[in-house]
Amino acid sequence: MQVEVVSREDYLSFIEKQPLGNFMQYPSWAEVKTEWKSDLLGWFDTEGQMAGCALVLYRKLPGLNKYLAYLPRGPVINWESKNIGEWFAPLFEFLRRRNVFSIKMEPPVVRAKWKTPTIKSYLKEVRDHGLKGKTFRDLGPDEVDARAEYVQQELTAMGWKKKEGEGGFSAIQPQYVFRLPLQGRTLDEIFAGFHSNWRRNVRKSEKQGVEVTEGGLEELPEFYDLLKVTAERDKFAVRSYSYFETMYKALKKEDPNRIRLYLARYENQLLASTLAIHSNGHTWYLYGASSNEMREKMPNHAIQWRMIQDAHELGAHTYDFRGISDALDESEPLYGLLRFKLGFGGEACELIGEWDYPLQPILHWAFDMYMKKR
Repeated sequence: MQVEVVSREDYLSFIEKQPLGNFMQYPSWAEVKTEWKSDLLGWFDTEGQMAGCALVLYRKLPGLNKYLAYLPRGPVINWESKNIGEWFAPLFEFLRRRNVFSIKMEPPVVRAKWKTPTIKSYLKEVRDHGLKGKTFRDLGPDEVDARAEYVQQELTAMGWKKKEGEGGFSAIQPQYVFRLPLQGRTLDEIFAGFHSNWRRNVRKSEKQGVEVTEGGLEELPEFYDLLKVTAERDKFAVRSYSYFETMYKALKKEDPNRIRLYLARYENQLLASTLAIHSNGHTWYLYGASSNEMREKMPNHAIQWRMIQDAHELGAHTYDFRGISDALDESEPLYGLLRFKLGFGGEACELIGEWDYPLQPILHWAFDMYMKKR
């Protein structure tokens, strides 16, 4: 197996056919991450056929000609391979030539799943017995993928270091996500799987005149203004408007369906707005914003239902609500996020998380110590 830089055209032609292709592994994502350099890499077998790909982002260390390499939700390789090492040996060789001192990746590999009824039953038990500090690790999953366990063993044997995130959130991408399976289900069946209160809220929103539409670049400032309101209310940092403008333009140019902007209005007043991304039969709910006013009109339920309907129309097999905390405790600050997503009747998925490989161990250690002190 060999790794080399490939053209954008060849890269797109390959990744669009891959079941584990993720929007963060597309060329357009490199254009969004303007503060990073990047390479589009391809793995080639002995017959010269492309067998894998990866978008690699590079961040230069201040004052040194050394780089951190990052593969967001990648690489896109055969993670079911019996010999995982054969994929990484040529990658290490390539990245050493790029003066990389450390590699960070988040493989698109799911280790375990918990279905909504299982989670709800456990949450009732937690409430009834006054239990505190419980997490998904305390609840036996409905499904465990033995191949994911094997992958983790192989990565560890290779020298990769798993980085545990605080509260289920890794430093960059969440280890726990909430997904709604769509494949083989009609919209009626999907809607019937919502909690009864969620179905009622969707109908209430529609009945009261909340209208959800798809917007364009000209409406993006409205989304951003509402996002700032949400950030102030929920106490999180928000990126600059130029980041969202760059994202929207880059992804839209790559594929008209790659990114969509949704707006939920009541009598021309914007109550909620979201960004959704679609690729490889997978739709992600990426960002959401909501007003402090007229929350009783349930615009968030209406806008999610519209996004799910559009995902189904695009042929998506999965609607991804993205990150949740691992906490199964109502007193935890991020519990409300899980509760909202649970109402749509999907499943919590644990990915195998964030992994680091120190090509230069001493420099990697020094960098890690520096980041921990920040």
